[in-house]
Amino acid sequence: MISAQKWHAYYRLTRLDKPVGIWLLMWPTLWGLLVAGKGYPDLKIVMVFVVGTILMRSAGCAFNDIADRHWDGAVSRTKSRPLAAGEISVREAYIVAAGLVLLAFIVVLQLDRAVVLWSVPALLVAISYPYTKRFFAIPQAYLGVAFGFGIPMAFVAVQHSVPMIAWWLLLANLFWSVAYDTAYAMVDREDDLKVGIRSSAITFGRRDVLAMMLCFTLMLLIWAMLAVQLQFAWPFWLGWVLAWGQVYAQYQLVKLRMPAACFTAFLQNIWIGASLTIGLALAFWLG
Repeated sequence: MISAQKWHAYYRLTRLDKPVGIWLLMWPTLWGLLVAGKGYPDLKIVMVFVVGTILMRSAGCAFNDIADRHWDGAVSRTKSRPLAAGEISVREAYIVAAGLVLLAFIVVLQLDRAVVLWSVPALLVAISYPYTKRFFAIPQAYLGVAFGFGIPMAFVAVQHSVPMIAWWLLLANLFWSVAYDTAYAMVDREDDLKVGIRSSAITFGRRDVLAMMLCFTLMLLIWAMLAVQLQFAWPFWLGWVLAWGQVYAQYQLVKLRMPAACFTAFLQNIWIGASLTIGLALAFWLG
């Protein structure tokens, strides 16, 4: 029988106690579903993607902790993670991760074969992301691909193709991911330098804040281009302006590079995603 303490360790391993990652993965997936379905994607498809997003984010966290188990103990923010703290074994973490992947695969089987095929590279990108921190100067860009893979999958599910607009949305998500995860990486910069992990915060150096703001700007400019091209109604532009307000608020938080403030800025990206997604939905529903 599994003890309550063990269940709690599994809960923390999959970061279900920290849902910010679910939202950062969910928002771009909803972008794809809304744009592909012109505001009215099939409810069954939406539910499959919502459940799949939660399961795959949880599995990704478990795989991340397995990959980083030798480093997490040396980083103040991550040393209490259940695998690094010895609360669970590597074998148990693998079982949890594999079980979640299996559940996600069963869920995606409810959709067309093409979506199932696209889920394979999505899984490979998610599993391989933690290892990019060993050699890639900006692993946050790879994270942007991993967190944005739901966009082309959504188009395949709804339209049975991946038009150019899907790739533009994926690029927008890539810039957004680099922006918010740079704030996250600024929290761990000193520890990451000690253990030899790469991050955008280390690569950008003293230009980290400038790079963040540039990435936010590029993300929102891509959205503006798509909005003009697709003739989105006024609610989208309201959400777009609100997103700019959140960017400014984050600048005020990160400009002094204080770790606690940088982490708060990272968390606030939920609201950038919410502003754009709600504005996008209302543009279709009220336009």
